[in-house]
Amino acid sequence: MLNPFFLQGSQSEQSLVQDLINEQLRMYGVEVYYIPRKYLTKNTIIKEVIQSKFDDAYPIEAYVENYEGYSANPVILSKFGIQALNELTVTISKERFELYITPLIQNLQNIELSTRPKEGDLIYFPLGDRLFEVKFVEHEKPFYQLQKTYVYTLTCELFRYEDEIIDTSISEIDDSVTTEVNLETLTLVSAGTTASAITSIVNGAVVSIIVTNRGEKYVSAPTVAISSSPSSGGTAVGIATLISGLIDCDGTTSSKVQGVQIINPGFGYTVNPGIVFIGGGGSGAAATTRISNQSVGIVTITSGGSGYTTSPSVTFSSPGIGTTAIAVAVVSSAGTISAIRITNAGAGYTLPPTITIGSPYMTGSGNFIDTEIITGGSSGATAIVKSWNFITGTLTISNKVGNFIVGETITGSESAANYQVKSSDTFNTINAYPENSEIEMEADEILDFTELNPFGNP
Repeated sequence: MLNPFFLQGSQSEQSLVQDLINEQLRMYGVEVYYIPRKYLTKNTIIKEVIQSKFDDAYPIEAYVENYEGYSANPVILSKFGIQALNELTVTISKERFELYITPLIQNLQNIELSTRPKEGDLIYFPLGDRLFEVKFVEHEKPFYQLQKTYVYTLTCELFRYEDEIIDTSISEIDDSVTTEVNLETLTLVSAGTTASAITSIVNGAVVSIIVTNRGEKYVSAPTVAISSSPSSGGTAVGIATLISGLIDCDGTTSSKVQGVQIINPGFGYTVNPGIVFIGGGGSGAAATTRISNQSVGIVTITSGGSGYTTSPSVTFSSPGIGTTAIAVAVVSSAGTISAIRITNAGAGYTLPPTITIGSPYMTGSGNFIDTEIITGGSSGATAIVKSWNFITGTLTISNKVGNFIVGETITGSESAANYQVKSSDTFNTINAYPENSEIEMEADEILDFTELNPFGNP
């Protein structure tokens, strides 16, 4: 016979039981974070989730029912590598979820179920600093005490990261997957400023340097030594450039001297000065010089500009009658023009020539959208956007196919945002689960697998 002092289902009785359960959860539970899954892309036929996102986390108290996955044999070795099988069963208050979490997520986009915990959502367990995926939600246990249920029991497995976006802005959660992610960061530029430079006219300058023998086996650029000018302070200065992969006399390949760029043409030379190459680990390089009058002198950069990703064109105005000077620009890691090196100082100038430096990329615009596909304009490489910081120009991507080229323009498939690639950096390429190589190395210390049968007679 039921207790006659209870109405067996009144609202006040149910509220009392719910309050007692909530209080016990606060006393004996652990504060976890509930992270709802946002379904960005699903297969329309079999409803397979292709892209999903986790960017909200809500603290809630939970009682740990079962932690057997933390005991013996939580890890197995299979043909797929080492797999962690840690499991966790936790109980949360039904009322707390419905009154606290549901109102916060019910109006969010791409949330499919807000009234109760859903399979596929995540639980962050702080005691182990791990993310668990909800595999089953039990909502009828205990079975309708006083004609109502009061808790959800969540059966969870260790979350295996694939290609989901996890960006909750809570560092202890977000860093739980950083060792399993294969990401790349692209530094982009949108609009730069054009560099400028000036020069003067000198007589008796080294107008060009012609390499007559590339030499061989150079490991670094050799020092260029040019004979002194009769005029004090007018000695020319050059810098050697190398080319790799050329075949040596013995059939091997090495780096050779490609050319010499002039930093200072010097002045006051009356005969072609001598030139030698010193150091660099190789030998045999040789070159000759040629002098001229009314040539371009040292090029001074008046503004380094900004936003350069590749070396821009450098153009000198024509002397009219004579030879137009030629030079190349050097781009610094900061995206500025740090130097202009002369390859031909020209001849016949009566006035200092005007120097025109090509403009950097200046048409970047828009904001990339998370999970959209970006494409490189030159390389055709593609990737999925993970995050975009407009202020720093940092784009984090994953699932890259091909390689993006510095200086090419990338475009978002949905946002149509377009910027130019300045640099790239690959990081977080270590997977925390498969460790087959380490296992094989350790096994080789025990068994000699070069034998036909390491367990018996060959």
